[in-house]
Amino acid sequence: MAKVLGKKVQSYSQASSKSLDPIDRGQRPQQNGVDYWNAYEFTFLDKNKVPVLKVLEIQIPSISKFTVESKSLKIYLNSFYKKQFNKDSEALDKVKKDLNKLTKSEVKAKFISKFSESPNCINLNTLRAVNTKPNQIYCFIGFRSICPVTSQPDFANIYLTSGSVLNTSWLIKYFKSYAERGDFHEHCVESMFEDIQNQFGCTSLEISGRFMRRGGIDINPTRSSSKKLFFKNFRFFNQ
Repeated sequence: MAKVLGKKVQSYSQASSKSLDPIDRGQRPQQNGVDYWNAYEFTFLDKNKVPVLKVLEIQIPSISKFTVESKSLKIYLNSFYKKQFNKDSEALDKVKKDLNKLTKSEVKAKFISKFSESPNCINLNTLRAVNTKPNQIYCFIGFRSICPVTSQPDFANIYLTSGSVLNTSWLIKYFKSYAERGDFHEHCVESMFEDIQNQFGCTSLEISGRFMRRGGIDINPTRSSSKKLFFKNFRFFNQ
């Protein structure tokens, strides 16, 4: 049973790691990848009890047994506003420790002041070519899906690169098919990877969803046939 999803939050100051709600990834396909979580409103007290506001990047590996429910993560992170740390690293260590325990994996966390550079890409929406070219970067603008819990729409740009030739019309129709479909960000990208791989038998494939933020947090899953990921933590516009 969800701890906080769909429920009224009584007090952020009373929240703790016990507020975190795990989501079992289940029998998902074993794909290389990572979920980048960007929290834009992470604040805590420094050694002088002065509030500090940071942008926090969290990396959860795709092979983790669990991921975290986004509202519970927001409540957990918001509870730091009254916590004091002598060093920034102490706050990061606390986040990593709690999320490692929850996800049963090695989570990475750091503060960032800027994102990686967005890759140059070819817009599928306006592309007239029948097929893509191998090892080029393509993007689908204005992806829409439905949250399976809240029934609210989520929006993203989808980036992909493959060593194989892909049919442009098929890709566009496929991405549009999610507009009325309910699924979590991570599951959407995993399904994309598996379906495109099965359709075209790709020699190599990497897909990344750059989702718009909700409640001060955005979630950006990347799935790949390679252990070395091409897509970093970038945004299609600055913060």
